[in-house]
Amino acid sequence: MMKSQFHHVALIGKYHAHGSRSALESIAHFLSAQGCDVAIEKDTASNTGLTQYPILDVPSIGAHCDLGLVVGGDGTMLGIGRLLAQFGVPLIGINQGRLGFITDIAFEHYQTVLGPMLRGEFEEDRRWMMQAKVVRDGRCVFNATAMNDVVVNRGATAGMVELRVEVDGRFVANQRADGLIIASPTGSTAYALSAGGPLLHPSIAGWILVPIAPHTLSNRPIVLSDTGEITVEIVAGRDASANFDMQSLATLLHGDRITVRRSEYQMVFLHPKGWSYFDTLRKKLHWNEGVA
Repeated sequence: MMKSQFHHVALIGKYHAHGSRSALESIAHFLSAQGCDVAIEKDTASNTGLTQYPILDVPSIGAHCDLGLVVGGDGTMLGIGRLLAQFGVPLIGINQGRLGFITDIAFEHYQTVLGPMLRGEFEEDRRWMMQAKVVRDGRCVFNATAMNDVVVNRGATAGMVELRVEVDGRFVANQRADGLIIASPTGSTAYALSAGGPLLHPSIAGWILVPIAPHTLSNRPIVLSDTGEITVEIVAGRDASANFDMQSLATLLHGDRITVRRSEYQMVFLHPKGWSYFDTLRKKLHWNEGVA
């Protein structure tokens, strides 16, 4: 058996899922048999009771591990990926349920697929993240990192919001809508897709600006370079909020400015050799169904 290219592997799990402990134990045993030192991420360990392996917090994983193995769905992957990106730790995703866009290894096949990957047979997939902040009266009141999208939404009971949009300090338009999505290529298959945005291949250094139910139907999605800065100012509307990967929430006031620029960090995903983004799209979006 060829030696693993990775020496110290951190296991991160979706610990609320049924059977997650047994799945993590099975994978940990497999990794050990491949010659890897295995560690369990702290929250995963405390919520599953897996304590027979060393337990590491995120900074310790970043300092000591050369691979993160995520067992769960895309949400689990994005959650830990945002924390580990600054350390440059690559991630492999094993999905216990439906295959995800970035957790693309089915649990029942993990031994067959993971073995060659540990020996260096993989495709590297780098994705830029988004750095966003909310500025109020010239002062930053909220800061967050996102992988999928930054979404400005109207209040739950209020009408439309009016938003002033600028790109690199240049006025683009005032939009009256239910909200606005700024999505990365990774996020183009999430909320932006359901709002009518286009799919953006992850190799494209761009973002999508997608209005949500705009008052003026000529307000269409637009693809922008991710090297600039997008600013969205709250002009009118009550109880507006900003969501960053649907994880963080900030209550917005009139005059608040949400600025989004490319983060200095990338998430690094590893896929099986021969992986194709288009294979993933076909499976997830059910393309070709009904075609002979």
